[in-house]
Amino acid sequence: MRITRRETFNAAHRLFRPEWDDGKNLEVFGKCSNPNWHGHNYVLYVTVEGKVSPETGFVINLKSLSQIIKTFVTDKLDHKNMNLEVDFMAGRLASTENLAIGIWEQLEKPVAEEGARLHCVKVVETEKNYVEYFGPGR
Repeated sequence: MRITRRETFNAAHRLFRPEWDDGKNLEVFGKCSNPNWHGHNYVLYVTVEGKVSPETGFVINLKSLSQIIKTFVTDKLDHKNMNLEVDFMAGRLASTENLAIGIWEQLEKPVAEEGARLHCVKVVETEKNYVEYFGPGR
């Protein structure tokens, strides 16, 4: 059984490689390499899977899952600059793909501690762009 929780956050970022000049960054990353940053209203879907508890009828208590996401992800990202202020994005290019990987890494252990398994992290950056990550090796 799988169950999904939807959360939202707003964050700024810049796609750039510091070893490249602004011209090369603009060529590769387009307007997303704006030296003055840009932001998105992100939508995050966290899907977990497991057996339905005969005691509760839940795979995971959604209140607990929401708190895990808040503590380990949205409190760290909301109204922040991913390149400068988010610990789990340090040293990573702030792409949506890397963001999804970072979120997975933040959530995998606490979700397991609640008796479920992380199945998918979906990050919607714009109405036209989203990433789905199913974990390492998948």
